Amino acid sequence: MRKKIASPPGSLAHPLTEALELKSPIAGLHSDGPQTSDISRRSFLRRGLGALAAPILPACGGLPRGGDSQWGVRLSARPGSPTRFPEIGLSRLGIGGGRDGTLYVPESYSPDTPLPLFIGMHGAGGSADSWANYQARAESRGMVLLAPESRSRQTWDRIEGGSFGPDVRFLDQALRNVFDRCRIDPERIALGGFSDGASYVLSLGISNGDLFSHLVAFSPGSYYATDPIVGKPSMFVSHGTEDTILPVTTTRDFIVPAFRDTGYAVTYEEFTGGHQVPVAIAEAALDWFLETGMPPPQPFPA
Repeated sequence: MRKKIASPPGSLAHPLTEALELKSPIAGLHSDGPQTSDISRRSFLRRGLGALAAPILPACGGLPRGGDSQWGVRLSARPGSPTRFPEIGLSRLGIGGGRDGTLYVPESYSPDTPLPLFIGMHGAGGSADSWANYQARAESRGMVLLAPESRSRQTWDRIEGGSFGPDVRFLDQALRNVFDRCRIDPERIALGGFSDGASYVLSLGISNGDLFSHLVAFSPGSYYATDPIVGKPSMFVSHGTEDTILPVTTTRDFIVPAFRDTGYAVTYEEFTGGHQVPVAIAEAALDWFLETGMPPPQPFPA
């Protein structure tokens, strides 16, 4: 059943639009500014209502598929035995040039104990700094936090250009970098995102369910199912009832039912607010990820 969470006074995140994400973290700030964004508006109009609606309508026999091949959407990096010790705390990945990403490793890290991994995908126009407030959460909860940046300054490849490509390759490289340094629990790897990042999570994640055990989508606007569909990662989806950037009705009436109808376990949280991630929702998502026992990710069929 869908729940509504009313955020406590003073705890609301900055009412993030995709443009504001250039300098604002995902949660923990407060502002009464209007929800307007040239970047998000252009992005929305470029994709068009048809592009948003077509991928989310259920079809007989499962989720509707896009045109990408498995070579464009599949990730090959896998957790294993690290060969190097990570830098504790916050560090840059150092693999992407001007558009790179960050890695946060908690002080409690030990190579003898596998930790959960949360990967945060920013919204349009965003950066790794969008997830700055998750660093304290990573520290207090004993998890590793990876925040990669899209190759384009606008948004992720599948959303901007219509196909998977450079962002998938970069994420694969970033994950290999993490797995080479950190011992990660293969049963607790979450791919999470906000806005365009959330749409990307739902699109990429369902083709890599043998890697991602959990998917977290804060205020998505669409998804693009691409062959192959691998595994059935559990999902946490949230959306604000007053969102004027990406309407809640798309998530409530199409995205969530489409996944549930095809056998995915979806936890859906609705809250009073706009295009944002309230503190209460951010904490609920991490509680769900870290405290819910889940079976191992399903392997890719031979």
